[in-house]
Amino acid sequence: MYAIQTTRPSGKFWRKLRLTLEMIKFEHSVFALPFALVASLLAVSHERLGTAAIAGKLFWIIVAMVGARSAAMTFNRIVDAGIDARNPRTRLRQLPTGALTPRFAWGFLLAAVGVFLLAAAMLNPLCLKLAPVALAIVLLYSFTKRFTSLSHLVLGFALGIAPAAAWIAVTGSLDTRIVWLSTAVTLWTAGFDIIYACQDYEFDGQEGLFSVPRRVGIAGALQVSRLLHAAMIACLVMLHERFAIGWTGWAGIAVVTGLLVYEHTLVRANDLSRVNAAFFTVNGWVGVLFSLFWATDLWWSGRLG
Repeated sequence: MYAIQTTRPSGKFWRKLRLTLEMIKFEHSVFALPFALVASLLAVSHERLGTAAIAGKLFWIIVAMVGARSAAMTFNRIVDAGIDARNPRTRLRQLPTGALTPRFAWGFLLAAVGVFLLAAAMLNPLCLKLAPVALAIVLLYSFTKRFTSLSHLVLGFALGIAPAAAWIAVTGSLDTRIVWLSTAVTLWTAGFDIIYACQDYEFDGQEGLFSVPRRVGIAGALQVSRLLHAAMIACLVMLHERFAIGWTGWAGIAVVTGLLVYEHTLVRANDLSRVNAAFFTVNGWVGVLFSLFWATDLWWSGRLG
């Protein structure tokens, strides 16, 4: 009886769905989402929307973000399945081991794209018109490490468009001030992706793949990462000034600065054993704490009421 139950089609489907969510690190949607929510709140403070309208916008922005990221990560795993199978660090991922079939992954990808397009349509006409452009950016990133060391910046841009997209979702237009936040997210993402890429320094060389560590060495790559993160903080300062955020906003920038400094103490050119702590744990808190401080400032100042 037990064997019959475990082979039910519905049971297999949910198992594959769980494996897919594990494959794409679904929980890491938290990386860019808080910055998109900050952009949404800044736009709301500009537009003075009602409570129901705000709730609707935020809901569909979250759905769009999750859909786009899920599609991008699934496509990345499909495109890189062969490379992942040869890389000792990634050979146990779901597609190389056969735990998931390419057919199921493609089906999930199409579903994620559908969710993203639906959310874009629910937000406003401009979002729907720009949706194919956004999809092209987040999907085509997966090919860039095959021909350019700037792949980290392309990934950064794929996440960096989220705040600008969130502003458009709320207002139906683009305010150039929010570009400071998009640039900050781009630089932040590129910086931590460079740190993560240091783990594959030898493998990338063997495969002929491109990355900043391969181009300038691990020590040089870590220095580039530090410079990118310093530039990110400068962008946040400019964002603060453009939107006249209060002292709580400054506190949020200070917290982000402290976290990034701590991140860079965790990794050394001759010791990459704590890369996962730097990449996953610290960067997860960066967006969350920044958004909490800035949302608090907007609420206390009465700009959301």
